[in-house]
Amino acid sequence: MAFINDENKRQVLEVFAKEMSGKVTLLLFHDPSSEKCPYCTATMDLVTELAALDKRITLTIYDINKDQKEAKFLGVDKVPAIVVGGKKIYNVLYFGIPSGYEFSSLVEDIVEASKGVTSLSNATKEQLKKVSKPIDIKIFVTPSCPYCPRAVRLAHQFAMENGKIRAAMIEAQEFMELSTRYNVMGVPRTVINDSVHLEGAQPEEVLLKHVLKLGA
Repeated sequence: MAFINDENKRQVLEVFAKEMSGKVTLLLFHDPSSEKCPYCTATMDLVTELAALDKRITLTIYDINKDQKEAKFLGVDKVPAIVVGGKKIYNVLYFGIPSGYEFSSLVEDIVEASKGVTSLSNATKEQLKKVSKPIDIKIFVTPSCPYCPRAVRLAHQFAMENGKIRAAMIEAQEFMELSTRYNVMGVPRTVINDSVHLEGAQPEEVLLKHVLKLGA
């Protein structure tokens, strides 16, 4: 059974045809053991179907057990994981299946990776150039949260603009231990460098303020 239904497939094909402008690489890390990674098979099915919709998308699949060098290099320490790249590999990650509302985040990331340009304001792009220290952004989400994609996309755009910034979507229900560690009581919850916690989908200028405070 197809993971992406016909209506969603039609919409994605229209978006890709209209907005994609270059090649995109998706790197999927999984664990073949369903006991260790119950969502890996579904995530692989989703990403495989998505990549098949446009020949400009290349999907490379890694086994987290065998491909530890690649996983370490990309900062992948749990599965399922997706890393997004265009002309270069970005610090843009998904930990957990990007289903439900989060499917739109992955589609939009693919479009912007293909362009090598984000839709952030020019003022924000200029400010992000000041970031010289490592910034780690975790965005806890659930597939049923309609506000979560805004938080994920904004953090991912920041990471696309500056390689010092790493932004990862984390599906809160799949990684309950992490959710407990970071006291996730509601989503989206954004955690910056394990010290700043933001509730809800924050505006561009709010996330920028905290990132600059920690990284500039």
